[in-house]
Amino acid sequence: MPSFLRRAVPIRAGFRPWVLLLLLVVVMPAGCRRTPDEQQVRQAISEAAAAARNNDAGGLLAWVSNDFVGNEGDLDRDGLRRLLALRAFRHDSTGVLIGPVSIERQGDRMIATFSLTLTGGRSDSLLPDRGESFSMSTTWRHEGGRWRCYSATWKQGD
Repeated sequence: MPSFLRRAVPIRAGFRPWVLLLLLVVVMPAGCRRTPDEQQVRQAISEAAAAARNNDAGGLLAWVSNDFVGNEGDLDRDGLRRLLALRAFRHDSTGVLIGPVSIERQGDRMIATFSLTLTGGRSDSLLPDRGESFSMSTTWRHEGGRWRCYSATWKQGD
């Protein structure tokens, strides 16, 4: 070690520089790990469901792409925003339950399929007042540093 470093950085007897190097090699990759894409989409679905439960339209729409299309044109992002705003205005308290999520990668897209059950709304609610299940298929792409849903199809399930 050069003499100017020995004076600037006091080192104890027996110090082994290779120990520091080994520590850096072991610890650094742990801090650099990235959450797998599939897990990021699962987390997005979970957070969107939580936002829907809490009538948090902004929280749910944060996961929806600007060019979102639902059920092949039946619903766009603005229509979804209006539905969520009206639901919040009416203080609907429909529960949102997500079944197991299956994810398939298709190029730079992710297809997530799951069951969605809506429960416990008011009798005059926009959403069902008893449990109603839907089979969901959502398509996600990475934009703006996060995965966003740009397409969804659903049908009333069994």
